[in-house]
Amino acid sequence: MLIDTHAHLDFPEFADDLPAVLRRAADAGVARIITIGTGVESSRRAVALAEQFDPVYAAVGVHPGNADREPDDAVRQLAPLTAHPKVVAIGECGIDYHHLPERGAAESDADYERRLTPWCERQRRFFQQQLALAADRGLNVIVHQRRSWDDTLTVLAPWHGKVRAVFHCFGESLERANLLLRHHHLVSITGIVTFKNAQVVRDTVSGLPDGTFMVETDSPYLAPVPHRGKRCEPAFVRQTAETVAALRGQDLASLAAATGRTAAAFFRFPPTR
Repeated sequence: MLIDTHAHLDFPEFADDLPAVLRRAADAGVARIITIGTGVESSRRAVALAEQFDPVYAAVGVHPGNADREPDDAVRQLAPLTAHPKVVAIGECGIDYHHLPERGAAESDADYERRLTPWCERQRRFFQQQLALAADRGLNVIVHQRRSWDDTLTVLAPWHGKVRAVFHCFGESLERANLLLRHHHLVSITGIVTFKNAQVVRDTVSGLPDGTFMVETDSPYLAPVPHRGKRCEPAFVRQTAETVAALRGQDLASLAAATGRTAAAFFRFPPTR
């Protein structure tokens, strides 16, 4: 059973043909899809899609890249959504230092640093609030980490044993993956693993123990080979899974079964209708 554990079905790229997208996913053997909220309104749309389509489940959260655009009480506004039976996680949440605020042409180092500090603090604060919400509601978290490894682990550390995390779109070394696995967190692999220049991810996937990772698309982004450069969609998780299986010397059926069990245990899907 293939499960796409991370897609953004509420994004405008799917506005015109979502039913067809879901049919193609089913034809590819994808039994469940988790659509991920990136802010308050996005999370509400995710829940609405989960209500509308049986294979779709939702996660609700504030993406770190949206922290400066969401209201101060965004996490409080997310809280009522967690009562929905098809909400299976908080996220995506975390810290992202890749897309920094633009620096003014005449801005000094000191002035830029003063402006950057509250921006970073706001990301960390939203992350902490979402970890607290997850612990309170008995949910796990989907973590977005980009160029923020140390700060992300520092914020997460007090929650070891209280909340489990999956680091989505994992692109780090096996050594870093093992740091997470030590605390019973997981990683999730995207279509990047099919790229020829993604040797770090391929090496990591080869060495991960069974039961420690899942597969995802991050649709509409990161379409795997042979679809690279096109809109990604949940059906393409099959190509990612095939590549992961080949790297690990498994067949697709056993890889799909293993990652499906891992996802079902982590997200604790409610019984099907």
